[in-house]
Amino acid sequence: MKKVLKQFEETMDTIQKLKEVPEAQLTEPISDGKWSIREIVGHLYYWDKHNLEKMVPLMTNGGKLPPFPNHDEHNEEAVAYIKDHSVETVIDDFIETRKELIESISKVEKDTRFTIGQGKRKFSSESFIKIFVKHDVHHLQQINVKLNH
Repeated sequence: MKKVLKQFEETMDTIQKLKEVPEAQLTEPISDGKWSIREIVGHLYYWDKHNLEKMVPLMTNGGKLPPFPNHDEHNEEAVAYIKDHSVETVIDDFIETRKELIESISKVEKDTRFTIGQGKRKFSSESFIKIFVKHDVHHLQQINVKLNH
């Protein structure tokens, strides 16, 4: 679990460094019809907020977590939620919420198993976070491509 949480934590360093990037670069779409880096960070933040508020509190042995929200709707909500926030605010909110999420999920006993939605598969806090580490990697690659292009 330590390794997984470390990866999850490392995303904060990468996102923090975005404060050194000109705002114009962070607010233009990464490509036609895609989000901006600011919106990607807001999207990651919104998933962390969801997991912190709705998922982690229910991670008890035998717990039944709600199904993940409809991704498209959740993503639209995320973009709407950050609409009036500056890039800096979005980055700060992401960092703060990610720290809280790491702290919170670290308190879940490692042998705790729970299900998500109607699924039969049993998750641990580690297997749960691994989903979002992969999600981070996907979006960090998009950010790197945009910044290095």
